[in-house]
Amino acid sequence: MRAAVFVGVNQPLQIEELLIPEPKDGEVLIRVAACGVCHTDLHVMQGDVKFPTPAVLGHEISGTVAKLGPCVEGLSIGQRVVSAFIMPCGTCQYCQMGRDDLCEKFFSYNRLKGQLYDGETRLFRPDGSPVWMYSMGGLAEYAVVPATDVFVLPDEIALDTAAILGCAVFTAYGAVRHASAIQAGDTVAVVAAGGIGLNAIQWAKTFGAAQIVAIDLDENKLQLARQMGATQTVEIASDPVTTVKALTGGKGVDIAIEALGSAQTFSLAADLVRDGGRITVVGIAKTGVSTDIELQRVVRRSLQIVGSYGARTRTDMPEILQFAATGKINYEQSITATYSLEQADEAYVALRNRQINGRAIVRVEKQEEGRPLDND
Repeated sequence: MRAAVFVGVNQPLQIEELLIPEPKDGEVLIRVAACGVCHTDLHVMQGDVKFPTPAVLGHEISGTVAKLGPCVEGLSIGQRVVSAFIMPCGTCQYCQMGRDDLCEKFFSYNRLKGQLYDGETRLFRPDGSPVWMYSMGGLAEYAVVPATDVFVLPDEIALDTAAILGCAVFTAYGAVRHASAIQAGDTVAVVAAGGIGLNAIQWAKTFGAAQIVAIDLDENKLQLARQMGATQTVEIASDPVTTVKALTGGKGVDIAIEALGSAQTFSLAADLVRDGGRITVVGIAKTGVSTDIELQRVVRRSLQIVGSYGARTRTDMPEILQFAATGKINYEQSITATYSLEQADEAYVALRNRQINGRAIVRVEKQEEGRPLDND
């Protein structure tokens, strides 16, 4: 199979032929239709987050079931499916608590070593040498995914664009629904209107936020944010703290969501909240990045700082799919660019250069002549 292989920090992705992987007990082989282009992959490519090489990145996929491993029930060959980037083991303490966003095996095996939960990868070069997996290694024609993370797509959802349900939409859902606990009437600021920020805006609107202020340095992203549900937009260069407080009667917002992952955007989010407000941190920062916040203000003003890595795969993905299938969210409008697998490296160069306003997808499955993909 073809795969875009990450061979080293700051080196371009290389299209290689790898062996088609085999699913083991409780696993599913998916023929990948599309894979989302996420900034977290870029962190790995730039060395901001350590990960073994060679590896296949890409962690939000949609596709069709190609093969079932032993002991997999409830799925069948050919079904249209989607997978989230957090692949729960289902057996660790956190998974049993219903907090599979904190799955111990996902972090210790996959995120640190590029392995699945038997301590092995499923990807190999033709010479038998291992290739490590970032989540399921979605930038390839086939991917092995634990059955705990395979969800059948409703007919109403297009196959290729569904890929971003597994991270951009999924991560934003977790930040809004759980960490921020947004309720009807809340005022919200979203700092950084990229793929996750745009979908956080949409979820905030869906769950009843009365006022949603999007903040970014790019007017094109702010225009898209308005389409996704932002009631006001503010450019970072225009004194956003003063502007947001003026928009909220001088108090600040109930909830500020930081969706980039930098000390500067965190500090901005902290300055935007009212007394008793909540700062939800979603963006992944470079390893070692920290920032200061005045502890006296946190205590006296009763601020809440909540981290949010993702949603809860087994319980939240079905609800996300229901929202998408019934048209209660329109995540597709956040997709602003598409690439082929051979163009995967170009996609990440564009992402690094801030040339992608929302979310991009890589269409992995080759289009047959005369056969359009679902959303063409």
